[in-house]
Amino acid sequence: MRQFSRHSSSGRILLAVGLSALVLGASGCTRIRTHQGYSVDKLLVDSVQPGIDNRASVEGTLGRPSFVSQFGEQDWYYVSRDMRALAFSNPKAVDQTVLRVRFDPAGNVTAIDRMGLEQVAHISPTGDKTPTLGRNRSLFDEIFGNIGAVGAGGMGGGGAGPNGGGPNGS
Repeated sequence: MRQFSRHSSSGRILLAVGLSALVLGASGCTRIRTHQGYSVDKLLVDSVQPGIDNRASVEGTLGRPSFVSQFGEQDWYYVSRDMRALAFSNPKAVDQTVLRVRFDPAGNVTAIDRMGLEQVAHISPTGDKTPTLGRNRSLFDEIFGNIGAVGAGGMGGGGAGPNGGGPNGS
């Protein structure tokens, strides 16, 4: 009968545990790709022609828009975005297409515009300081700036009325 030594059995278990931990750790580093919004079909988009199509035919071809403009002419927007993230990082836009269909007052297509990631504004809401309007006051000004201002005339400081009495002058 064959015998196994304690060292080789525990070594195999340790190796199996180590490999499974490595596999689980590596699976957290996979890329996550998502798609948001309208799925652009180039053939359908190219079939919409200015001067030929109207709102009803565009809706029949492309479907309902992602959103409609609120001001001015009723332009329709179809927004498509592909995002990518790595494990726990913030997702980043890899590709974006904004399709704007412009209509005249009669509801006929006048133009179709395509815009991409170059139109996206990049802002960073996390920074060291937030700029504000107003005065720049130091800590010393904040602490000692009100000395002498409390109860000063014309400042609503709660002093006595004109006859030295209460609010009714009595």
